[in-house]
Formats: sequence, C-alpha cells, structure tokens
Amino acid sequence: MSDLLTHEEYQAIAAALDLPQNAWIDGSYRPAISGKTFQTVNPATGAVLGTVAACAAADVDLAVAKAREAFEDGRWSRLHPAARKDVLVRLAKLMERNARELAVMESLDSGKTIYDCEQVDVPESIHVIKWHGELIDKIYDQVSPASNDHIAMIVREAVGVVGLVLPWNFPLLMLAWKIGPALAAGCSVVVKPAAETSLTALRLAELAAEAGLPRGVLNVVTGGGAEVGEPLGRHPDVDMVSFTGSTVTGRRFLHYSADSNLKEVVLELGGKNPCIVLDDAEDLDAVAAHVVNGAFWNMGQNCSAASRLIVQRGIKDRLLAKITEHAREWVVGDPLNPEVRVGALVSKAHFAKVSGYLTAAAKESVVMGGKIVAEGFIEPTVVEVASNASVLAREEIFGPILTVVAVNSFEEAIAVANDTDYGLAASIFTANGKRALRGARMLRAGTVTVNSFGEGDITTPFGGYKQSGFGGRDNSIHAHDQYTQLKTIWLDLTDTSDSAID
Repeated sequence: MSDLLTHEEYQAIAAALDLPQNAWIDGSYRPAISGKTFQTVNPATGAVLGTVAACAAADVDLAVAKAREAFEDGRWSRLHPAARKDVLVRLAKLMERNARELAVMESLDSGKTIYDCEQVDVPESIHVIKWHGELIDKIYDQVSPASNDHIAMIVREAVGVVGLVLPWNFPLLMLAWKIGPALAAGCSVVVKPAAETSLTALRLAELAAEAGLPRGVLNVVTGGGAEVGEPLGRHPDVDMVSFTGSTVTGRRFLHYSADSNLKEVVLELGGKNPCIVLDDAEDLDAVAAHVVNGAFWNMGQNCSAASRLIVQRGIKDRLLAKITEHAREWVVGDPLNPEVRVGALVSKAHFAKVSGYLTAAAKESVVMGGKIVAEGFIEPTVVEVASNASVLAREEIFGPILTVVAVNSFEEAIAVANDTDYGLAASIFTANGKRALRGARMLRAGTVTVNSFGEGDITTPFGGYKQSGFGGRDNSIHAHDQYTQLKTIWLDLTDTSDSAID
C-alpha cells in the first residue's frame, strides 16, 4: 500500500496531469473517425477535465479489424506463454512506476476518494495483472482416459477477438480483471470503458505498448453505449463479450449476441446483497466496522455492497448505535483529500437517481444521515424499513444508503436474504460455526463471507446467481475459462502396418 500525500500535494499532481484525449487503436492514439468529442467531467467539482474521442460504429469496425489481424497473424496469440508472461509482468511494473499518476487520474475522473485509489484500486489492479501474467505458463491441458489404441487431448485455445465492456465504478480495477485473463489466454481485445471514466483505460493501453504488447492486441474505443457498446455487442467478428454493469444493460448483450453471430457472453451484473447479523455475533464493534465498510465503500457504488443489513431484533439497537459511531468517521468531501472516505457520485444523472431514494427513506425510520451534503455528495445514510418489501430493500440503489431489516430468527434471516432477484454476494455474522456454514450453504449468492465483508481475492472466482450474473466468473484461474475454447484432439494409434492386402 502507498504512503498517502497531503491534500495540497495531490492537487498539485492533478494540475500537472497530461490527460489522454483520443481512442487507442492499433498501437497508437487516434481521434474518432468522425472527429467528434465529448467532455469528461470531474464529478466532485463539475469542472471539465478535457475532451475525449466520441467514437462510433466505424471506429469499432476499425478496432475489431486490427484486433482480428493481430490475432490471426499470431503476433500475440501464438507467442510462447512465457513471452506473454514477460510482457504482462513488465506492464505491472510500469503501472507500479506510474501508480500515483493513475490514482489521481482515477480520482479526478470518477469522484472516487484518493484514499481508495491509492490504497485499494491501483495496487489491486497491479496485482491482478501480475497474477494473471504469472499464471500463463502454469495452466496445463489434459489427456483423457481413452483406450490403449487412442490418445485424446483436451486443449485450450484463445477464443479470439474479445469485447470488454467496463463499468464506471471501478474503472481501472475492472479493466485489470478482464484484460488480465484475456491477454493471458492469447486473445486480442477491444475495450469499451464507461463514457464517464475513460482516462485510466487509455493510459494503461499506452503503458501496455511500452511494456511490449504488440499493436492491435489491446484497443480502447471511447464513447457512449449506443454508439460503441451496441456495435461491439453486435459485431459479427467479435467472438466473445465480457460485460460488467447493470442488469438492464446486461440483458441487451444477450439480445445482441442472439441477433448477430451467437458470440459468447459473460455478464457480471447488479446486487442487493444481504449482511446477516445473528444475535450470537461476537464483538459488535468489529461487526459494525465491517457493515459500514461494506455499505459505504466507494460511496456504495459497488455491485457487491452490503446494502441490506438483516439483523436479529435482540441486538438491533446495540448494533445500529455502533454502526452510527463508525459511519460518522466516514468524512464526506473533496476526493483528493486523503482524510475523506466518501467522495462524489460519478455523475449528475446518477446523483439525481440516488437522491430520489432519500425521499423514500424519509417515509421510513432514518437512523442517521438522509441528507444531500452538496451537489454530487450524499452523506452515509442508514434507514430501518418495516419489511423486505420496501423499495429501499428491493432495488439496487448504488449509493451510500444502508437498509436495515429486523428479523426474529436464523431461518427468517435466510429467507429474507434470499428474497431478492439478485445473488451476487452475502455475509453472515455468528459465533456458531455450524450455523455459519449452514447459512453460507443456504444463501443463494456467488460469494458468501463469514464474520467479515469482502469479495474474496484474486484466487477466488467472483460472479453471481440469478440476475447478478451469467456465463462465467471473473478472478481466479476460472476467469481464464471464459476467454478460451476447449478443443478435443483424438489420435488413433491402431497399428495397421501388418494388415494383409489381397
């Protein structure tokens, strides 16, 4: 983890940044073919950071063509795994060398706190790239138990040209989650960053070229969903798409695939994640710290946020008092101030959406918060609702609002937790080991943490049940599965040399 600078030092770095403006296609920056641009805005101040190329279908066509050319001639796809590893490890080192620049750029573009960018997002992104790079030459293919006269090999081959569509809440980290295994597998990729947060993806592409990644292998096409995302999803020469974002948009990519070439689709979508605290949970102060971190980290703009606290009535009041104490330590303010833990929501549109839930919160029992601090900023808010039927308990708010539902028993807690369309993450706090494991098995979620909030780490697969995911998993060795095809090679060893010829 990085040592933090002062607020003034971060402001000085921000003022000196040379921000990228153009798309990255075939190893260099290029303006949109149309010449159009759009403004990228600092959500904390409303100030325009600069302009970015507003790409469209023609730019997607060019990027896909260059990615296909690179894949087919083998400049990366047929490179020895150890050589691909060397490039990704060099990229990780260059990211480390430029970590502070990436952190400040990420904070400016997204409203994320510099604290999170420096301590979590950038270090973890570097680790992900390095981890997948190191894994490349350690994944073995298989031989099936065929007869004595046959050998059956099961081999992995890169799926081809991949479209990677990123969310705005973790721009650099989600980029790393996807390009790490995709590039490790030998794919060529076309990245579409969120229009709100394009800058670090462009800068990383430049660093990848410096690390030795051949041109055409990594392309970044900037612009809106309709202009870039849809053409990428419908493109007949894209073999697979990995999308992270809303469930509504994820559904569209399934339609795009069905309407085009039946490309493979992997979706990592939303969540309304339960955090169960049972009445035998130990150290409620520690539990409260986990709950607050899970609910308010990254302003609640996290698909695995612990946004529903399901707590047994006997300890509810004591736990809420401790949650309030911890939440007061989460200072709201300028994201470049290292003492700030709650920055700006990513855009005016998203701020308006989240603000609308404060109206619903005012009709319930507001434990703390519930106010707009300034344009773009909402204070950490805790709201107790009458039941899990409340809109605050049903819908993914994607903001710093924690909904509290009181229950009477372990069985009721599990039932309420599973009463959702989502199934991305869940957590359970209890001192009873058997009950913890029973609960973990009963919860319908892709990741379940016991006596902690978290998502696992790079070694554990991340993805969801129900409407939280589809088709594969990010992270771990399993992430490589979605970027490869399995091929069977069947060898007949029957000896026919002594066959008689009449």
